[in-house]
Amino acid sequence: MLESTHFKALQNIVGQENCYNDKAHLIAYCYDATRERYEPDAVVYPRDERDVSEILKYCNTHKIAVIPRGAGSGFTGGALPHKGGIILALEKYFNKILEIDEKNLIARVQPGVVNKHFQNAVEQKGLFYPPDPASQEYSTLGGNVSENAGGMRAAKYGITKDYVMALRAVLPNGEIIRAGKKTIKDVAGYNIVGTLIASEGTLAVITELTLKLIAKPKYKKSAMGVFGSIDDAMNAVYKSMASGITPVAMEFLDNLSIRAVEERFHKGLPTESGAILITQVDGDLPQVIEYQLSALEAKFKENGCQEFKIAQSAQEEEDLWFARRNASQSITIYGKKKLNEDITVPRARLPELLAGIAKVSEKYSFKIPCFGHTGDGNVHTNVMVEDLKDLEKGHEAITEIFKLAVDLEGTLSGEHGIGLSKAPFMHLAFSEAEMNLFRALKRAFDPNNILNPAKMGL
Repeated sequence: MLESTHFKALQNIVGQENCYNDKAHLIAYCYDATRERYEPDAVVYPRDERDVSEILKYCNTHKIAVIPRGAGSGFTGGALPHKGGIILALEKYFNKILEIDEKNLIARVQPGVVNKHFQNAVEQKGLFYPPDPASQEYSTLGGNVSENAGGMRAAKYGITKDYVMALRAVLPNGEIIRAGKKTIKDVAGYNIVGTLIASEGTLAVITELTLKLIAKPKYKKSAMGVFGSIDDAMNAVYKSMASGITPVAMEFLDNLSIRAVEERFHKGLPTESGAILITQVDGDLPQVIEYQLSALEAKFKENGCQEFKIAQSAQEEEDLWFARRNASQSITIYGKKKLNEDITVPRARLPELLAGIAKVSEKYSFKIPCFGHTGDGNVHTNVMVEDLKDLEKGHEAITEIFKLAVDLEGTLSGEHGIGLSKAPFMHLAFSEAEMNLFRALKRAFDPNNILNPAKMGL
C-alpha cells in the first residue's frame, strides 16, 4: 500500500491527471500475457525524461518499487508488480518517432512506439527495420529491447540487439545517461547498450533508442514445405541453412498446431502432415528469388519434403503467415492452461529437441504442440493442461523440457525473457558464480533494488 504522502508527491511531479490509484487503473495494469494478476499501488504516466528522473529519484530515496511498462504484452510476467509498487507507464507520452535519418540509415524513437507503426514509417521511405515479433501490432520498441525480441525474420536479419546502436536511460537514482553512438564503430568504454538490452527493466528505464535501418529489399516470396514427420522437417531446417541458403524466415508448425489453426480458421492446411515449414526469401532481383526458392525446394525434398508449395498471390502468402502468426491462440483448443515456453538450441540439435519433447508428452500425457522460429533454433513449446488440478504435473513437464534444452547446449528463452515465470529455472542454465555476477551487476545499477525487483531471479 502506497502511503498518501508518497502518492501526492508523485502527483506533484507529473500532475494529478497522470497519477492514479483508483481501482480501474490498478486492474488495467495488473496483468500481462501470462494472465497472472498483481495489482500495483499506483499507475504513473511520466510526460518526459525529466519526469522519469524525478520519479526514480523520489522512489529510490523512499525505496518504492518501480515497474517500467510498455504494452504489457510479455509472456513471462516481466511487467507485473508482484510485490506492489508503482507502474511506470510509458505508452501514453513516450510514443514518438523523433527522427528517421535516411543519410545515415538510423532512426531515433521513444520506447513507447509500437513496433509495426515504426516498420510502416520507415518502409514509406524505402527503408527496413527487420525485427518482427509476433506481437508487432501492439508491442512497443522499448519492450522489444528490454526482452531482446526476435521474430520470424531473425533467420536472415538477426534480432533486436543487432539493431540497437545507442540509447538514453535513467538510472534508479535519477541520473540520466547516454550509451552508444550513432557511429557504426564504437569501442570506447564498456558496452552499456548491450548490458541494458534484455535486462527486462531491472537496471534502468530506457527513454530513447537509436536504431539501425537497412534498405528495403525489392522482392520477396514465401513457400510451404509439407513433411511426413517432425524429424524430417527439423533435418531440412539445419541442412538447408548449412548449405549456404539464407532465407528471411524458416518457421514450423507441428501436427497439433496445424490441426488447431485449421479448426479455428480454415486456411486449407495439410492436417495429415507431420509438420510444415513456412519460409520466405527476399532480394533485389527476381532471378535471385527464383534461385533461392529452387535451392530450398531441392534441399527440402532431399530431406523428406512431400510437397513444396510457392505462394502464387498476395492472399496465398498472407494465409501462410496468418497460420503461423495465429498458432499460439489456436492451440488453446487443447487445454484450459497453456504453459508456453520459448526454448532455443543450436539448429543442428533441433531433431533431438523435438524428439525429447515428444517423450515428455508421452510420459506426462499432455498434448505439447510446438511451433516457432526454427531458422534460428527457437521453438515455442506449449504444455497444455486440461484440468487445473494437473498444473503441478505440467510444471514438472516444463522443468524436464528446460533441462533437455540446456543439455542440448541451448537456453531457457530465445525472446520472451525470464521475468517471473522462468526465474525459478535460472539455476538450470547458470552456475552460482554466474548468478552472483548477475546479482552484483544489479546491485551496481540499483543498490536499493527498486527497479522491477525479483525478476530474472535477482
